[in-house]
Amino acid sequence: MDFAPDSTAHEITERARTFLTEHVLPAEPILDQQLAAAPEDWAVKPIVRDLQQKARDESLWNLFLPGENGAGLTNLQYAPVAEVTGWSQRLAPVAFNCAAPDTGNMEVLNDFGTPAQKEQWLEPLMSAEIRSSFCMTEPDTASSDATNIGTRIRRDGDHYIVSGRKWWSTGAMNPDAAIFIVMGKTDPDADRHRQQSMILVPRDSPGVRTVRPLSVFGYDDRDHGGHAEIAFDDVRVPAANLIAGEGDGFAIAQARLGPGRIHHCMRALGTGERALALMSTRANERHAFGRSLAEQGVVREWAAEGRFQLEALRLLVLKTAWLMDTAGNRQAMTEIQAIKIAVPRAVQTIIDRAIQVHGAAGVSSDTPLAELYAGVRSLRIADGPDEVHLSSLGRAELRPRPSL
Repeated sequence: MDFAPDSTAHEITERARTFLTEHVLPAEPILDQQLAAAPEDWAVKPIVRDLQQKARDESLWNLFLPGENGAGLTNLQYAPVAEVTGWSQRLAPVAFNCAAPDTGNMEVLNDFGTPAQKEQWLEPLMSAEIRSSFCMTEPDTASSDATNIGTRIRRDGDHYIVSGRKWWSTGAMNPDAAIFIVMGKTDPDADRHRQQSMILVPRDSPGVRTVRPLSVFGYDDRDHGGHAEIAFDDVRVPAANLIAGEGDGFAIAQARLGPGRIHHCMRALGTGERALALMSTRANERHAFGRSLAEQGVVREWAAEGRFQLEALRLLVLKTAWLMDTAGNRQAMTEIQAIKIAVPRAVQTIIDRAIQVHGAAGVSSDTPLAELYAGVRSLRIADGPDEVHLSSLGRAELRPRPSL
């Protein structure tokens, strides 16, 4: 196993790092200004469009998607690039057209969509002409078990009728989110993992109703298109909008969530690095009791623990990416579950300690730390809560083994 970046990964990562330093980080206060000037507007802000055009001009575009439709990077090649984007979760991923949920939705369409579905929805998503949303989680069911979903998708001649309610549909408040991928049950009497299907529901379909926006620790995530509760009131869509076949929804979800989980972890490492850098700057500038915070033993311990946690988890993320590339996503399931548990936990602790070093400033909007904390904390629930992954990983670890 060789995890060193090859020449392609090194070259793209360095260009991404330069782009982050020269364009993305300086744009963060501009984004804040544009958000404040239009507090009720959920549309993509002008600074985002400017960054996207610059990124396209520099060929930093659709880097997450392997094969001919994307940049052709492997997971291992993409890992250091995604980590760079984690320094600015608000702007860098969307600038490179590598932001969730569009990434996962593009992967679904790329892997399972028909030629017509790809032409109508994948191509404009890849060019950022539109945005999208993924509608799986529901307010009235325990979404840690995806087989619980209650939304119905009923066949009616040449159409399907979608009825149900979803929430935490990321990006759905953005008016540019033109297409929703909705997961629901087509056959409640089928095998437990063959009851579900996925279907493409255009936003402007009669019966699609935005119930309300949702916030995360008070942050509305308008820079990402927010999160929404969506009602589907007997929405009629063409049968051709079904993705793959009836009963394939659960398998598609698992195929979608594997890459999504590792992408979150790749970016979270970058978020942890930014928090550690902010901690270092603050600790060297701030003095208390006659010496800098950097000379305080507890702060040094926090910095040391943050460093070895990031280094160790980076290696595990890279191993996971390598396994996905060489053996397939299914063979990397143990590692995917491990990083999904370990990375957000560790980064949450690093950010928490960076907040502590900043004192009251750390919980204010004067630094990005509070918002970074909210984003990483939510990862311990998104794409499956810690407890589900811990149970599954523990069950696999405790299976009987041959005697040595």
